[in-house]
Amino acid sequence: FFFSSRRRHTRCLSDWSSDVCSSDLTHLPVLAQRDQAMKGMRELRPWLIGILICHAAGWPLISHAEEVSLVFAGDTVLNDEAGEMIARGEDPFAPFASYLARADFRIANLECVVSTLGEAVDKVYTFQAHPRVLPVIKQHFDAVALANNHSGDAGPVAFADMLQALTREGMGFVGGGMNLQEAHKPLLLNIRGVRIALLSYNEFHPRSFEAGFQLPGVAWSEDTQVVADIRAARQLHRADVVIPIMHWGWENERQANARQRQLARTMVLAGADAVIGGHPHVTQEVTLVHGKPVIFSVGNFVMKETDNEHQRRGWLLKLFLDKKGVTRFETLPVRLDLQGLPSMDPDSSSPCWQRHQRQVQTCPSRP
Repeated sequence: FFFSSRRRHTRCLSDWSSDVCSSDLTHLPVLAQRDQAMKGMRELRPWLIGILICHAAGWPLISHAEEVSLVFAGDTVLNDEAGEMIARGEDPFAPFASYLARADFRIANLECVVSTLGEAVDKVYTFQAHPRVLPVIKQHFDAVALANNHSGDAGPVAFADMLQALTREGMGFVGGGMNLQEAHKPLLLNIRGVRIALLSYNEFHPRSFEAGFQLPGVAWSEDTQVVADIRAARQLHRADVVIPIMHWGWENERQANARQRQLARTMVLAGADAVIGGHPHVTQEVTLVHGKPVIFSVGNFVMKETDNEHQRRGWLLKLFLDKKGVTRFETLPVRLDLQGLPSMDPDSSSPCWQRHQRQVQTCPSRP
């Protein structure tokens, strides 16, 4: 057991006699001192025995003060008006600066390729942003998730260029790499002793964006590989908390489909402590799978290409974690304007939950 004030209590654990800690009570009459010590020992004995047993087993004690926080932002596209704002020296994330700054770690789904290289692939929508957006992202986020259906919009050369630019900028990334092995590597965090492994997968076409043996690209969602990655994060990397970030589902569907539900259950059974989803461009329901929160879709965060009101509403997800997993979460409602720029939506309620609650709750906005 880790005990934050263990030194102060050490001499009280060395003896179970009536004289325990008696030096702290010398100002009391002898009989009152003895009675008080014995009463205190009877009340504390089960708790102290538990401390000694768990200390011998090497199990850590996590207090509320050791809770860490992680914020996830949904689909973020930084071309169009958002990119033009940054070119003018403005900041599309400014309305959320203070909220993001209070989190221990911040990550967004970067749903565009950031590079001046390459050519647009043959798709209906392609999203490519200028590298000047990276310093602005870094002001507010520590890492980005890359496993989505737009990271490869300008081909593998541009994707590789983005990886190198992120590395130069000192930003973390997950779900993409210079080859297949790198794309499946977890992003490993150690925040005040809580070891966290983030994974990221895409399962929306085109699959040609997938990394190959020597080809830059994203991590594709294959059930057996996802399960293996989750188990490796726990067993090989010794992560306390494992969180897959999924790009899945169908656009504009406000309820998760059977595939999402099946894969969520598979991941939780493999050892995931929470599952975070995106891609439908709308928010979807939040549920518990064996007590683990599954947020099927947080919706959009920065995106101009919207065509209905539901696409212009999203959530910033904030998870609170300890060594046992997710202690609680909250969602901050976000509203996008017609230019795809986000602002807070203080009049809306959104999902929230605390450990040991059997159902996800609804809470008012807490900016």
